[in-house]
Amino acid sequence: MQEYGMEALMRVKGYEMLVVLRDNTLNWVTHKKSAWSKKGPSGTVPVNEIILAHLGDCKQRGKRISTPSTQFTVYHVSRRSAQRWIVQAVTFTAPDAQVANSWVQTLQEQIHPSGNTRPQRLLVFINPYGGRGKASKVFRKKISPLFQLAGIETEVIETTRANHARDFILEEDLQKYDGVVCVGGDGMFSELLHGLVTRTQRDSGICEKDENSVLTTCRLRIGIIPAGSTDCVCFATVGINDPVTSALHIIIGDTQPMDVCASYHAEQLKRFSVSLIGYGFFGDVLRESEKLRWMGPFRYDVSGFKMVLLNRAYRGTVEFLEADDCYSNPRDNTRCRTGCLVCSESSEKLREVMEAENHCCTSNKWKKVSGSFVAINVTGMSSACPKSQDGLSPTAHLADGTADLILVHECNMFRFLRHLKRHTSSKDQFALPYVEVHRIHAMRFIPDHKEKDVTEEDNIRRRKSIFSTLCSGAPQTSTWNCDGEILECAQISVRVHHQLIQLFARGIEGTCCS
Repeated sequence: MQEYGMEALMRVKGYEMLVVLRDNTLNWVTHKKSAWSKKGPSGTVPVNEIILAHLGDCKQRGKRISTPSTQFTVYHVSRRSAQRWIVQAVTFTAPDAQVANSWVQTLQEQIHPSGNTRPQRLLVFINPYGGRGKASKVFRKKISPLFQLAGIETEVIETTRANHARDFILEEDLQKYDGVVCVGGDGMFSELLHGLVTRTQRDSGICEKDENSVLTTCRLRIGIIPAGSTDCVCFATVGINDPVTSALHIIIGDTQPMDVCASYHAEQLKRFSVSLIGYGFFGDVLRESEKLRWMGPFRYDVSGFKMVLLNRAYRGTVEFLEADDCYSNPRDNTRCRTGCLVCSESSEKLREVMEAENHCCTSNKWKKVSGSFVAINVTGMSSACPKSQDGLSPTAHLADGTADLILVHECNMFRFLRHLKRHTSSKDQFALPYVEVHRIHAMRFIPDHKEKDVTEEDNIRRRKSIFSTLCSGAPQTSTWNCDGEILECAQISVRVHHQLIQLFARGIEGTCCS
């Protein structure tokens, strides 16, 4: 971006201010002619967080001004709290109309430079039924006016069936769009994810269903306006589930690359995911919740309570390709935040890993853990949410080419509750003898049992359970919870695809250390 240097004396809310545009930042401070000068409302705004500059005051936006105006108004992002963004407007009164016009022209040139990443045209999908059923109203009342303010054109589609958005992305011309936006929850995001990844590979001549394929990064960015029953992806990439904040990240063109995990069975693709791939507890909770959809989001709490009581464990073998812990590890007490160095430097490090593996046998790099597990979880990000501010794995990274594998070995109900409770506190959920965590590039799971393979040991365990009546007929294999979708096959392999998609986000703002 070309840098400008401008300054002038102007008035803001009746105060005489020195307004300076320099180093891609707009500043206005009280002009101190004397010790008696009154202090005015000073401010500092990065140019890349300015939405619009126009002649006139707020009431004159979009109207034709018949006489030259000495006023101009700047709309910009303002931080209400740590992660919540709002729009604020400040009106400047310049010495004359020529100065005002010059400032507006210069600001607009800086906002929209050559090669600018701000979207001009968006494809928007709204799920009118998901979550709280308020997605259409949220977009109409809060989001559409913001897009209009920024001059963004939108094509809005209200989905009428499952996979409506995915099918549209697969079949229609997408060249005219700068991004795709979903107004809904994680389910709607998953549709866009599958549609965009599949379409990108198809257009590139790549078979995405082949486990050995190297996938191409999607050109179009995805924007998430949270309006669902679960908005984990939004929370973990923005830091808050607030529609206005997410819309502002889209408007100013923020970009956050993101890894995608692909789950395979019999060497064929089953699903993509960015958050949770869970077997055991989380798989059982999802399967049980499907019977209670009439309860809305509360069904997850009811199902979770029941599965804690059942305290099921499943035997099998987990094999995983562990990442080099000299770069990062799940216990290093850091956080993936805006401008994360681990993620930004990961491309070169992953190239080094691939080159090393091409010159040596990789069999010794795979590790194996066998046993009985209450939960096997793979997460490509922290999976933070309002109920668990740090998530399943607090130090997981969004775009470093790895995922965190969490193994909870068989334990009694109270010990498992202790592990779960630590997700809602500041205590380390991994500092327990029956929990282990690994940073991985890939994993495989092979269950010991087939669906009807029941041993005498299992029958004895059930009879001894204090909740034996609830355990009656319990399956010997669980299902996989893949970002809220059920995978019935127990034996799967998972591979992390590095920075496969891009979001309209910048990661959670804050320091990298906890």
